Amino acid sequence: MLLAPTGGGVRTKVDWGGSHGMFQVRIHGRGGQGVVTAAELLSLAAFREGRYAQAFPSFGSERTGAPLAAFCRIDTRQIRTREPVAEPDAVVVQDATLLHHVDVFAGLSDEGYALINSRRSLEQLGLAGLAEHRRRERLLTVPASDSAREYTGHARPNAALLGALAALTGVVSLESVTDAINIRFDGELARANAAAAAACSALVRARLGALAHA
Repeated sequence: MLLAPTGGGVRTKVDWGGSHGMFQVRIHGRGGQGVVTAAELLSLAAFREGRYAQAFPSFGSERTGAPLAAFCRIDTRQIRTREPVAEPDAVVVQDATLLHHVDVFAGLSDEGYALINSRRSLEQLGLAGLAEHRRRERLLTVPASDSAREYTGHARPNAALLGALAALTGVVSLESVTDAINIRFDGELARANAAAAAACSALVRARLGALAHA
């Protein structure tokens, strides 16, 4: 999936520290959790803001429960590379059971972001070392499955995590994520996923505020 701006949308200026102005996201999860849909929604949100965007899955099994990764690139210029994202600016982990079985943080820079779907803290997940050489405020856990279950009736965390990612990185706005959700889904399902995204966005903002005053 490759999206190019057509002159519309609201252009945003975000200092995300990505290489060459490009922001690269790698999303890890399991088949059936909407990993590929998450990457497509993120690219659509960026497109709504007048930027170029690219989303595609990793090669391999997409059977239910199998580990799966999807990639998204966002840039103000045309995106020519089509390689898997090896050095992400942000990593999103939709399933915390992957943490000690897949090297989900491979290539993540010291300035990178990590967002993990879990009720538990980094320390409780055995990831205290992740913050040793990285900015603590860029590494968060959020109970996205809980939010998804509350608002949609199922535990698929993809849309909720995108709301959290928007708040954590600023790479896209919550409004653009909501627009993408409303384009991708219909009726009550769109409303419910947008509500889950908004709830996780608010939670991340609150946690970032607490970290800033700690």
